[in-house]
Amino acid sequence: QVQLVESGGGLVQAGGSLRLSCAASGRTFSSYHMGWFRQAPGKEREFVATIRWSGGNTYYADSVKGRFTISRDNAKNTVYLQMNSLKPEDTAVYYCAATTMWRQATPTAYSYWGQGTQVTVSS
Repeated sequence: QVQLVESGGGLVQAGGSLRLSCAASGRTFSSYHMGWFRQAPGKEREFVATIRWSGGNTYYADSVKGRFTISRDNAKNTVYLQMNSLKPEDTAVYYCAATTMWRQATPTAYSYWGQGTQVTVSS
């Protein structure tokens, strides 16, 4: 069992940056690949990025590649999402999630989810 809690969301102007954190409970955090998803009002949950359990590999959606960076610190049981050059279309609730399958972009592949954190980018 893994419990996930996101933080770091907020309101930022276009072109700005935010860093999201996702703190995990449980001693098996390092066994899971971690992902970030987002969901805007009226839209389906969308894949953002994922990172291998070791932190050695990452995979991004084309819409965020070059602007967002996913990382993790297994000693702190935390995964991060550094978001730069934010755009109004990045506005959404951002969720972190855990999976045992690598390089998964579909929500159904993830077993554990956080409650989400709101990111709003103003133009």
